[in-house]
Amino acid sequence: MNLTHDFSPTPEVDLASGKYVKIWHGPQHPGITGNMSLELTLCGDEIVNCKTHVGYLHRGFEKLMERRTYIQNFPLVCRIAVPEPTFNEYLYSAGIEDLAGIEVPELAKWLRCLNLELMRLGSFLMWLGGASGAFGMSTVYQWTVTHRDYILDLFEEMTGARIYHMYISPGGVRAPLPDGFKDRCLMVMKKVEKLLYEVETTVLNNAVFKKRAIGLGVISSDMVDAYGVTGPNQRAAGYARDTRKDSPYLVYEQLDFDVITATGSDAFDRTIVRYQEMHQCVSLIRQMLDRMPTDGAFHTPTPNVLHWKIPAGETYVKAECTRGEYGYYIETDGSEYVRRVHIRGPSYTHAIAVMEKLVIGANIADVAGLMVSLHTYPPEIER
Repeated sequence: MNLTHDFSPTPEVDLASGKYVKIWHGPQHPGITGNMSLELTLCGDEIVNCKTHVGYLHRGFEKLMERRTYIQNFPLVCRIAVPEPTFNEYLYSAGIEDLAGIEVPELAKWLRCLNLELMRLGSFLMWLGGASGAFGMSTVYQWTVTHRDYILDLFEEMTGARIYHMYISPGGVRAPLPDGFKDRCLMVMKKVEKLLYEVETTVLNNAVFKKRAIGLGVISSDMVDAYGVTGPNQRAAGYARDTRKDSPYLVYEQLDFDVITATGSDAFDRTIVRYQEMHQCVSLIRQMLDRMPTDGAFHTPTPNVLHWKIPAGETYVKAECTRGEYGYYIETDGSEYVRRVHIRGPSYTHAIAVMEKLVIGANIADVAGLMVSLHTYPPEIER
């Protein structure tokens, strides 16, 4: 594969010439989740330069984690990606378990996997509403946020919390499923499935949406590996890569699903891939509810977490979140504190490096649609 893509920065333009104007897009906009803004330079209504500003929502997670005990970090890691905090809980726990040699019970693996897929579905619903709003269909946002709330109800039953669950911990999970959870979860899946077919009619088959999204923000094949593009953005370019298949974890090897791809690699195909993956989430949740063990341990006993010393070592664990490969590098030195944590999230690549290239030449009216098609969370960048 040719990886000779031009990484040189976009040249500055002469604002004094009077031909160009600089404006700010954001920081609060339905095209993105969180405090992110674009510093755009325009010639007429065409973008000629772009600088991404991601911030000041949350900052410095990695250094904060070095100053807290292992158990104190759990309320912290959830904030790194607010719409889907479960992936941070899981990866932080999985890293500690790998370093400490902890074996997770079978039931806990199923419960973790169910939690992750519910989280993926809830995050996708939030994204779908933002995508619809960015293209002028704000009513769909009300639909999807309502159905996301149904999933938050399930999280409240399952974990005791709606947003920051702190359900997954080293050794397993905090509790089994409550009585009647399966039936209530299946009822929500039925509602979500009905919503998705309505969205297909309202948005995906909408002539205006097609006209605006097809051909918008094409990620060329040589950009995928060169820029580190992952997840649906990569699969929409025809790459059948999914961490759940390529490096299986938890119980994904026991579940039936295929890697969903497209070839257009534009905002429309990225939307189609995510839409199909939402149907996939519903299928996986139903499979897990049907096949999950009904008894057994849900947590392996651990030492006193207030004075827990993890053996010295290093590890890297990863999972497939809604936006792509999400990874944790953890290094320990045998003390009660983690020595180093580095979090590899897809947002940095997609929101800065890729976004700043794709937006050049786009019309100002299409910036929001392009932003949301890449699906990023700014707090994850300010880690």
